[in-house]
Amino acid sequence: MNWVRARTGLVRALTGVTTACCLILAGQSSVVAEEMPDTPAPSGLQRGIDEALPPPLLPAASAPPIGGELSPQQAALWHAVQSPPTGDPIFDAWPAALDRMAAGEVIEQRDITAIAAPRIAAPVGRAVLMKYRSTAAAEAPSFGTATLIVPAAAWTGPGSRPVLVDNKPINSLGLRCTPGYAMAHGQDGTSSSAIDALTPTTASAVNRGYAVLIPDHEGPFMAYAEPNVAAHVILDGIRAVRSTPGSEFGASRFVLTGYSGGAIASYAAAMLLDDYAPELADVVVGASMGGLVTDNRVVANSFDGKFASGVLLAVVLAYAREHPEILDNMNHLAQWVATSPINNVCGEALGPLGVVGIPLEIAANIPHPLDSTIADEIFARTDLSDRTSAVPLYIYHAAHDLWIPLEGAQQLYRTQCARGVPAVFRSEPGEHVTGLTTGFPRAFDWLDARLRGEPAPNECS
Repeated sequence: MNWVRARTGLVRALTGVTTACCLILAGQSSVVAEEMPDTPAPSGLQRGIDEALPPPLLPAASAPPIGGELSPQQAALWHAVQSPPTGDPIFDAWPAALDRMAAGEVIEQRDITAIAAPRIAAPVGRAVLMKYRSTAAAEAPSFGTATLIVPAAAWTGPGSRPVLVDNKPINSLGLRCTPGYAMAHGQDGTSSSAIDALTPTTASAVNRGYAVLIPDHEGPFMAYAEPNVAAHVILDGIRAVRSTPGSEFGASRFVLTGYSGGAIASYAAAMLLDDYAPELADVVVGASMGGLVTDNRVVANSFDGKFASGVLLAVVLAYAREHPEILDNMNHLAQWVATSPINNVCGEALGPLGVVGIPLEIAANIPHPLDSTIADEIFARTDLSDRTSAVPLYIYHAAHDLWIPLEGAQQLYRTQCARGVPAVFRSEPGEHVTGLTTGFPRAFDWLDARLRGEPAPNECS
């Protein structure tokens, strides 16, 4: 029955896309309804879509556990746009009494060494999947998951064994796409696995004797690219590793690293550390980030209606899981798509979804959605440009990145330098993917030096 319902939803979604394309060809995209001063009316195209396609019929659902008040219709849609459960309670089950737990408090642990170790090209002694208390974007109690990889060899360096926090570019909508689920269930072929083949961050760290923490930084609702969620899950993961009874990491140094979607996570953790986890100020000693989105509005407008539109549409859906007010601005077509099997896709499917260049306006019920009041509110809540990093930074970016402008990374470097943050900037040859491969060696060497206790270089002039 679930398969039939999913197939029906996908057929409806595809029918809606076809309807939208026909309306565009008929010229309705240029027909805009007269707008009221405070409440913009849908355009002719948007009215045509909603008239041609009824909304999906959704079962009643309870209020989401993320704070805020939702109408019954909003609550039903919020539940329907979530990733389907994985079947594994450590990822699916909402813990009781989260509000009585401390941030980072461990809820559950599972030894996954036998499954995860063979997939890491380095000698692994222990792999542990952890579930711990965290915080949603709107500050409601939530939870996070992360995997701790410990090398087989004893640590022989000074002090406690250091830990590299590897924030992989998950870039996905489905819970089964996370590195935690993939490692716990022996899955290959995810976005994280592909990145590991290009830049073996985890294996390189384990081979040097460092432990590696791999957070599922999109959180339990797979809020792709939501920086507040990512920062909370990462910082609470560090808290969980340090506070576990008998932990060998209570006095360890930690560094953060990530590229593209993973860079958003590392950047957010560095910027929010002082506010969210000030006790970690002397624990986290550096953050590396490459291919970073620093201005969501600029990138959203550059993606909209172009070859990367599939990524933008996925991010809007992902944001709606943590910011449900976005749901009010989804038209019937968007509701059908968001409740179809598309809400469970992994990162490698998001690029092809944008090949046809679908603009965001086709999924909205307000004209110019990226210039709307709701867009202004979401951009403001996810803008970290006024923050100062709590840790030294290594920033690198491809000189000819077609997806994310180089200027954003350069401006981040200049701004953080002006605020007194020790920083290094490197422009790498090529575009987004080649920037990852060419930038990795120097970024890893910089991280290695921080874990060995060397002072961070400062190239700010």
